[in-house]
Amino acid sequence: QVQLVESGGGLVQAGGSLRLSCAASGSIFSINFMSWYRQSPGKQRELVASITSGGSTNYADSVKGRFTISRDNAKNTVFLQMSSLKPEDTAVYFCNAAVKTRATSPYLDVWGRGTQVTVSS
Repeated sequence: QVQLVESGGGLVQAGGSLRLSCAASGSIFSINFMSWYRQSPGKQRELVASITSGGSTNYADSVKGRFTISRDNAKNTVFLQMSSLKPEDTAVYFCNAAVKTRATSPYLDVWGRGTQVTVSS
């Protein structure tokens, strides 16, 4: 089994910063994409940012220039540095990863339980 555990959420004032972390553990052979999604009440879950094992990144237009995704492949960990936070960034942030448990197994789509980020105005 593979688990993703997020940390780093909390309450911050508008304009502030937070850094989210997500550590993968368990039977891991390799991890391809690692991503952050978010979901606020009444809205669909949306992709915030993703990063490949090679370091290529992709961002939602709403966070470009404010958020930075990075990863430590040796520690199977992905980070999301969030700056210039806005009230509309308030959401539960979920970590997602495409994980192989063996060389011959397909990639599993694994999700964390989420961490709450609240930005006050």
